[in-house]
Amino acid sequence: MIKFFRKLWRDRRGNALVIAAAALPLVIGSAGLASDTIQWVLWKRQLQRAADSAAIAGVYAEMQSQTVNTAITTDLGKNQNTGITLQTGYPQITYPTITNATNAVKVALAVQRPLGFSGVFLSSAPIIKAEATAATVQTGVYCVVSLENTSATGITATGNSDINLGCGMITNSTSLNAAIATGSSSVDATPIAAVGDIQDSTHWNGAELLPFTVAEKDPFIDINPPSFTGCQSSPVISNNPHDVTDRSTDTGVQCISGINVNGTLKLGSATYVIDGGSFSAGSQAEVSCTHCTIIFTNSNSSTTATIGNISNINGGAKIVMSAPDSGTYDGILFYQDRRATSGTNSVNGNSSSVMTGAFYFPNQLLDINGTSNLQFTCAQFVARTITFSGNGSINNTCTGGYGDDTITGNHVRLVA
Repeated sequence: MIKFFRKLWRDRRGNALVIAAAALPLVIGSAGLASDTIQWVLWKRQLQRAADSAAIAGVYAEMQSQTVNTAITTDLGKNQNTGITLQTGYPQITYPTITNATNAVKVALAVQRPLGFSGVFLSSAPIIKAEATAATVQTGVYCVVSLENTSATGITATGNSDINLGCGMITNSTSLNAAIATGSSSVDATPIAAVGDIQDSTHWNGAELLPFTVAEKDPFIDINPPSFTGCQSSPVISNNPHDVTDRSTDTGVQCISGINVNGTLKLGSATYVIDGGSFSAGSQAEVSCTHCTIIFTNSNSSTTATIGNISNINGGAKIVMSAPDSGTYDGILFYQDRRATSGTNSVNGNSSSVMTGAFYFPNQLLDINGTSNLQFTCAQFVARTITFSGNGSINNTCTGGYGDDTITGNHVRLVA
C-alpha cells in the first residue's frame, strides 16, 4: 500500500487537468466580474450623459424664466439616455453658487440595476449615481453683434481684407454656417460665437469658436429715438466739392431731412435726427464731429414709414467722427430706428478716416469695406447681418475699454 501511494505521488500524468479544474472557479469569477464591470461602466456613462443633458436643459430654462423642474423632467423623458427607471426621489435638483457663473443648476440621478454575476452574491442590486452641474459663463467681450435669428448667415468676412478687431464676434443665426470667412480674408477676433454652427477655417486665425451658444440680447434695445418735431420740410445738409459747411456750434437735437456731403462738413456735439432721409459722403467729402450721434428715424409713426440709413460712405471720403461719452446716446455714433425694413448700409474708407462709437442697424445689413487701413476706435457693430470686405485692412482698437457700454456674451457649459 505504501509503495502504491509513493508511486501515485511521483506520477505526473493528468496534472494539467487537476490544475485547470482547481483554477476554473477563478476564471469564471474573473469573467463574471469583468462582465459586471463593463455593464456598470455602460450604465454609469448613460446616466452621466442624461445628467449632463438635464443640467444644461435646466440652465436654458432658468435663463428663459421657465420652470426648471419641468424642463429637466421633459429632457429626461425625451433623451432616453438611461432607458431605466430612476430611483424614488430623483432627479435631485439644486442651485449651487458658482464663482464667475450664473443660472447654475445641479442635477443628481440614481438608478438601481441588478448585475448578472455579482447579483448572485448580493442581497440587493447596487445603486448607480451620477451628477452634473451646468451654468452660464461669460465668454468674452464682443464688438460685433449680428441680430440675425434665422437660418441665414449672420457674419461674413470676405475679399482680401485683414480684419483686426481686438474683440469677439457673435451672431444669433441658427445656420450651420452662422459665421463664415472666405476668400483671402484674415480675421483677428476672438471668441467667435453663434447660436448655430461655425465652420472651422484657417481664416479665423486660431480664434476660440463657440458654436451653439446663447442668443445675444440686442444691446441697445432700451434706446429709442428722441422726441422731435417733424422736419421733412427742412433742407438736407448738402454741399459740393470744395464747399465748407460749418455747423460746429450745433448742440441739443438738430432735426434735418438728410445729409449729402461732397465737400467739407463740420458738425457740432449734437444729436442729428434725420427724418426719413439718409447719410451720404462722396469721394471728396470730409465730415467731422466730436461727441455727435446720427439718428435715422421718421416723424411719421406708421410702421411703413421710410427710415433712412447710411446710403454710402465713399472710400475716398475722410470721416473723423466720435460718439458722445455720456447721456442717452453714450457710445452710439449711428443709430437706426427699429422700424426700418431691410436695406444695406455701406461704410467704406481709408486710413484718413477714424470713426469712434457704435453702428446700430438692427434690421439691416452693415457692410464694412476697407480699402486702405480703415480705422475705428472703440467701435461696436450691431446689425441684422454684418459683412467685412475689401482689399485693405479694417482696424478697431479700444485701449481704454468700453466701460459701461461693454457687450459681453454667455455660453452654457458644464462646470462640474
